[in-house]
Amino acid sequence: MNDNSNMAMIEAKGLTKYYGSFVAIKDITFSIPKGQIVAFLGPNGAGKTTTMKILSGFLAASEGSASIAGLDIRTNRLEASKRLGYLPENGPLYDDLTPLDLLRFFGEVRGLNGTRLTRRLEVVEALCALHEILEKPIGKLSRGYRQRVGLAQALLHDPDVLIMDEPTAGLDPNQIRDFRTNITELGKSKTVLISTHILQEVTAVAERVLLVHEGRLLLDTTPQELTRENSLEETFYHLTESPPMPTGEHNGGTV
Repeated sequence: MNDNSNMAMIEAKGLTKYYGSFVAIKDITFSIPKGQIVAFLGPNGAGKTTTMKILSGFLAASEGSASIAGLDIRTNRLEASKRLGYLPENGPLYDDLTPLDLLRFFGEVRGLNGTRLTRRLEVVEALCALHEILEKPIGKLSRGYRQRVGLAQALLHDPDVLIMDEPTAGLDPNQIRDFRTNITELGKSKTVLISTHILQEVTAVAERVLLVHEGRLLLDTTPQELTRENSLEETFYHLTESPPMPTGEHNGGTV
């Protein structure tokens, strides 16, 4: 087996997205190797969700390219998706289904069946602590349990790469703690990219930070470097308060 420990498991090259004259993101470039937990940090409207959707193949870039495990997401989307687990901010959960029904459905769509599907269901059920709610309608579940189900479907096919968009938004403190514990454990075997505007998420789980604002990548650094001179809150405020914007470009809304 070839050693791919230095392979870029997530790579963005010059990612740019226009909506008419509005520039959602501009020239986003970074590379994440195997086994890293990276926070994609920025205020609301910075371009985080747009970037996550492009990386996961749900949105096409206007310019630039993205790849997962060396597979171009635009030209080789099906193969890339086999290596990727994606948890959007509001996961595609069907309220009338139970978590077990939903996971079986997603497993079959991904080509899992028989013993392989049964084994993967057992693994994600244990990892995401779903045993108490497997037979309850998803529409009756709390936000925390819905996030667990969403994470379980993202992990069901045992992907090498996990991308999560605001995974702890709306969770209570205990749920956030449990979710962060899961993320840290997953980082031992997977490459993880977490989009967030929550500063505590950075210091709790990430070993690297990509800071974005106004659709541009401002910093690629570590949590330690971000807090070397000031608190993370002060540094974040200083970097994202009011940077100059090129003529003809503006920001607004959630992207």
